[in-house]
Formats: sequence, C-alpha cells, structure tokens
Amino acid sequence: MKMIVGLGNPGKKYEATRHNAGFMALDFLGDELGVSIEKQKEKALIAETHYEGQKVILVKPQTYMNLSGEAVEPLRKFFKISSEDIIVIYDDLDLDLGRIRIRPKGGTGGHNGVSSIINSLGTREFNRLRIGIGRPPEGMDPVDYVLGIFSEEESKIITEVLPKVAEAVKEFIISSDIEKIMNKYNSR
Repeated sequence: MKMIVGLGNPGKKYEATRHNAGFMALDFLGDELGVSIEKQKEKALIAETHYEGQKVILVKPQTYMNLSGEAVEPLRKFFKISSEDIIVIYDDLDLDLGRIRIRPKGGTGGHNGVSSIINSLGTREFNRLRIGIGRPPEGMDPVDYVLGIFSEEESKIITEVLPKVAEAVKEFIISSDIEKIMNKYNSR
C-alpha cells in the first residue's frame, strides 16, 4: 500500500496559488486513476484506489500547509503504512519553475508543510517529490510569492509538468525503487 500526499491550502482563495502545486498534482493523478479526492477522513480529503494491483491512498490535508502533519500521521497509522511507502508532493522555491526533484529523505528545505510532517511522523524517512515554482522577484516577500497565483505563462509550464509528476508517482507505486525513479526524473 502506498500513500501519496499532495500539500496545499484548502479553499477557493488558495486554489490556483503556487503553494498549492501539490494539490494540483494530486488532483491530476486522481483524474488519471479515475478517482475524486473528496472523502473526509481525519483532517484530510482522501481517495482510495488501486493501480497495477497496489492499493493507493491519495491525501490532501485540509489543515493548512503549516499543520499538514496533523492529517498525515493519523492516516498513516489508520492505514498501517510505513513512512517509506509515503511520497509527499509539494512546491519548492529553490527549483526552477516546472522542474521536479525526487528524494527518499531529507530536511525541510524551509518548507513548513514538510516540517510539520517530519515532526508528526517523527522521521525524515519519507519520499518527497518537489515541484519547482522558482524564486520570487527581487524585493518580493517569499510568503506573498508562494501565496500568489501563477501567471498565465507559469500556469502553462505547471500544466505541462503535471503528467511527468503523475508518471513518476505511478512508478513509485509499482516499484518503490526511488533511486531508479530519481535517476530517470531528476535529470529531466
């Protein structure tokens, strides 16, 4: 069983913001797998499905970004999933717009959602898929930038990267060979 977590903030106000790249990716993946992520469980919206014989739980925490771990840990316990079988998808300021990076573990990278998950799980040993949103313009507050809406051109780039994210996650669901997946997708 695998748990795929997309990070973002709930509500219409945040729907198209850079900080919701994880939600966007999870919605795209849900569409590809033929499920809607709308069942309320713990502090999240979830969908349960199967892909290539593997049970998959799609999770969109509804706690707001900074408290994402409050949704992830209870679901991990409920479904009896090891942290190595979790992949968290989220936005990253330090990656160029539209780039993706996959890692099997690591620090927070200054991302409060990831920090919350590390604190709640009690480990850094979970997989991450970061979607690059680029750096804010000179003089712009990073908080305003991540909570800002993608420009039309940025939206186009993000829309083009979502199928690659879904492809990488599907490979993770089937194989769990994170090194192989990193080699394939981190070089793009």
